[in-house]
Amino acid sequence: MSRRWVRELARQAARRYEAAGLMARYFARGKLAGDPMFRALLSPAMLPDRARVLDLGCGAGLLAAWLTAAVDRHARGDWPLEAPPPRPTSYTGVELMSRDVALARLAIAGWPEARIEQWDLRDAALPPSDVILLLDVLHYLEPASQEALLTRVARALSPAGQLVLRVGDAGAGGRFRYTMAVDRLVCRLRGLALPALHGRSLPDWLVMLDQLGFAVETHAMSEGTPFANVLLVARHA
Repeated sequence: MSRRWVRELARQAARRYEAAGLMARYFARGKLAGDPMFRALLSPAMLPDRARVLDLGCGAGLLAAWLTAAVDRHARGDWPLEAPPPRPTSYTGVELMSRDVALARLAIAGWPEARIEQWDLRDAALPPSDVILLLDVLHYLEPASQEALLTRVARALSPAGQLVLRVGDAGAGGRFRYTMAVDRLVCRLRGLALPALHGRSLPDWLVMLDQLGFAVETHAMSEGTPFANVLLVARHA
């Protein structure tokens, strides 16, 4: 998948935010083109086809916009990968911030099987799902709430399903501190209250998931960036 093709796909996905103004569109385009996680999530190993997808902390719905653009490109015969892009049977995004909820609803416009719910993840109902996503989210929750949410996620996940998380590795030293500093800066630029952030080292994340009955694969997810991000794919052991 060439960088040029990725940029074109990101540009197409970002058009869904035109009604929200240039800033929203350019942010989406830059994030989708520059973050290696979105390219990884086009793999059926990360996001299986025909799955009920629950995206917890979906933000502005960037993944939904990305998948919609990918399915459209594939339908037009402009697809560089051997496997087709994932096509969820349903997509539910859960987000707390009203501004992001409105943006995420732009992202899913015209997708009848998709919906966006506004909830605090600590209280949100979790429907039965084949894939549950927690991407750059858990560090916003205090440790006890992280464990409580993951316990509920384990119950909501189908027996053959998978949980996909991206977390920062607090054991990565300066790279992790830089990751958290950028996170705080983005919150400030978006006019959001600066949150307390609660990271864990990668071994600590793995221990907690093991205690919840998950077998976990780890994938470095910081290629081309200075961050300390790791993608975890967890399945019922």
